[in-house]
Amino acid sequence: MIETNFIKLYEKSFRENWDLPAFTDLSETTTTTYGEFAKRIARLHILFEEMGIKKKDKVVLIGRNHTAWASIFMASITYGAVVVPILHEFHPDSMENIILHSDAKLIFIDENTLKKLNIDRFTHPVITFPNWVVVNRQNSETDCLETTIDKKFAKKHPNGFHPSDIQYPRIHNDTVICLNYTSGTTGFSKGVMLTANNYAGNVVFAEKLNLLLKGESIVAFLPMAHAYGCAFDFLYALSAGVHIHLIGKNMSPSILLDAFKQVKPKLIITVPLILEKIYQKKLLPVISKPVTQSMLKVPILRNVIYSKIRKTLIASLGGELKEIIVGGAAMSKEAESFLYKVGLPFTIGYGMTECAPLISYDSHRDFVPTSCGRVLEGIMEARIDSNEPTKTPGEIQVRGENVMKGYYKNPSATDAAFTDDGWLRTGDLGILDNENRLYIKGRIKTMLLGANGQNIFPEEIEARLNNMPYVAENLIIKRDNRLVALVYPDIHEMKETDVSFEQLESIMNNNRLLMNEKLAAFEQIGYIEIRKEEFEKTPKKSIKRFLYLEDNGK
Repeated sequence: MIETNFIKLYEKSFRENWDLPAFTDLSETTTTTYGEFAKRIARLHILFEEMGIKKKDKVVLIGRNHTAWASIFMASITYGAVVVPILHEFHPDSMENIILHSDAKLIFIDENTLKKLNIDRFTHPVITFPNWVVVNRQNSETDCLETTIDKKFAKKHPNGFHPSDIQYPRIHNDTVICLNYTSGTTGFSKGVMLTANNYAGNVVFAEKLNLLLKGESIVAFLPMAHAYGCAFDFLYALSAGVHIHLIGKNMSPSILLDAFKQVKPKLIITVPLILEKIYQKKLLPVISKPVTQSMLKVPILRNVIYSKIRKTLIASLGGELKEIIVGGAAMSKEAESFLYKVGLPFTIGYGMTECAPLISYDSHRDFVPTSCGRVLEGIMEARIDSNEPTKTPGEIQVRGENVMKGYYKNPSATDAAFTDDGWLRTGDLGILDNENRLYIKGRIKTMLLGANGQNIFPEEIEARLNNMPYVAENLIIKRDNRLVALVYPDIHEMKETDVSFEQLESIMNNNRLLMNEKLAAFEQIGYIEIRKEEFEKTPKKSIKRFLYLEDNGK
């Protein structure tokens, strides 16, 4: 058990950082101090009381990144309730089913997402934010709810709200404080029961690394409803007195780069897609030129080129970057290798929702290409289900402070998730070197078998193919004992170069032939099938593989 009480971390932070900026909603250009944020939490506690919310009741929270979202999350866990953050990008049917499955007593939802749902299915109050309107109860009590809260807050704090008024209950770290429903690529959502201790393991580990210092800035563009963005862009940053700049609208490269330029973040928490797009669109066209290739063969010139690229990249990311942490999915090895060569200060971590999320991490100074860091010392343990764990891939199994309590109302799934001796099955294949550093090879559920029983890891092939001309994204499947690449083309690139879908077939076949030259015989692609619609993806922008598994074996 982590010694630090998780809830008390925030009582301490809010008091000590009272006058510092806590959140800025970039789309609204509004800033909230830590003191103002604590006041919002206190008002929400009164709202919970008015709504009859009890300790351990479930509070659903659906919406984009926003200060109001952050206040509801923090108010729920400091009140003693269990927050149920649901990704706004889920299908409406999934959202509604999760709400019902969670046994929620109160539902908060942003006004845009509300339009997608049939609220008639819910018997408990539904409140919109940031305007705080009760939308499914029409009576005098709810109509004057805000007035009631104002009166009760004024009565409770007649001399104003001060740092000494922040007094949260000492909720035991073993207590479940969040149901985080998965958004996996290989199956449907399950409610992960995360304890205060699970989050404390992640936050305390990050604090020891001094990834961020009081008063520094960060841009939170990953959805905070997801374990990755929640743990580091939100919970860790909030415990450290950091200024969190929120992007709550649809993210585009231009919006993101503008935010980096404005905020000048010290740390960037991201997924591979962002860096891969920078590599594919900005760097690859330059370094692929014959003259550049010739210059890269000369050590002195190569160093000059790498230095210039590094400085340009850091400048485009705000200019004050200390580290980029990449997680959530596998990164293209080509992009990873090149960015490492130029000296970009990035590292790749590994985790999963069931570990809230972190399992392994290395500082960028210690990062080894193709790895995803060392297993968190003193926090987590890992083992490989293999006779030769340093050489032969096997399932990664973990245990420790960050491991979930189980799946909500799903004992069979919980039992299946753990080994007989209590280790969590990650479902990922990998190896573990002698320095306790993990190397991911793929998912057990996605691994394919070659004609002679060879293990084929489609993610590795997909990463290579994504760097080929006119490929936006792809999925490798097995059909009629052959590997087939389902490819969604880069429509923007096609328009820029005036390439039709008819011409694209020849280009893709050439991509296939070039790819096969670099692959083992059992890994080679039989043919490419061009899709005209994007793959359905998780909020981390990983393809939902399970939706396309019906193609396997045909």
